[in-house]
Amino acid sequence: MRRTTVRIDETLLNEAKAYAARNGRSLTSVMEDALRQLLNRSTEAAQRPRVELPVSGSRLRHGIELTPEFIKDLLDREDVERHLKAVDDAAE
Repeated sequence: MRRTTVRIDETLLNEAKAYAARNGRSLTSVMEDALRQLLNRSTEAAQRPRVELPVSGSRLRHGIELTPEFIKDLLDREDVERHLKAVDDAAE
C-alpha cells in the first residue's frame, strides 16, 4: 500500500480520531469508509432516474403574489369563517 500525504482540518481530524476510538476502529478504516460512502452517494445520485412530480391544475388569479401578508390574510379569513360556522352550528 502506498502512503500519501493528505492535509485535513485539525478539528475534523480530531473528531474522526475520537469517533474511531469510541467505535474501536482505526482512523484509516473510518476515513476509508467515509470516502467510500461519499463516492457511492454521488454515483447513485447520478444513476438515479429523474422524477417528475405532479402539479396541481389550480392557479392563482393573475396578479396575486403569495407574500407572507397575503397568506396571513387568507388564514385569518379562514379562521373567521370557521368561527362563524361554529357559532351558527351552536345556535341550531
